[in-house]
Amino acid sequence: MAEAVKKARPEFRNIHVTQLARYRLPWAGKVSILHRASGALMVLLLPFVLYLFEQSVTSELSFAKFSDLLSGGFVKLVLLALIWAYLHHFCAGIRFLLLDVHVGVQKPASRQSAIAVLVVSLLLTVVFGLKLFGLF
Repeated sequence: MAEAVKKARPEFRNIHVTQLARYRLPWAGKVSILHRASGALMVLLLPFVLYLFEQSVTSELSFAKFSDLLSGGFVKLVLLALIWAYLHHFCAGIRFLLLDVHVGVQKPASRQSAIAVLVVSLLLTVVFGLKLFGLF
């Protein structure tokens, strides 16, 4: 009886915190981390969004206050970050749903869909950012 040839198991090594800057994460890993970060950002900014919504619908006076608040540059940058978080989370969520039904699970397709998520979410953020800052 012939002996079965054992495959060498891959060796996984833990990396140290000092090695994080040199670690090359694949595009799918970057999208996954950004998906989590965008979700956390949306949760953290939820009170701010609810405050803005409340200011916009309470009365005409509160809407004027809302408009004045949104004229500030820092608030627009916070809103731009929130817009990016929503768009990236949405695009990456669609990608993950497709992966759940086994569409694009091969390595080349997964890489392409991860890059597409980054490009589409950033392009949409630029478009909405131009509109937010009054340039479009």
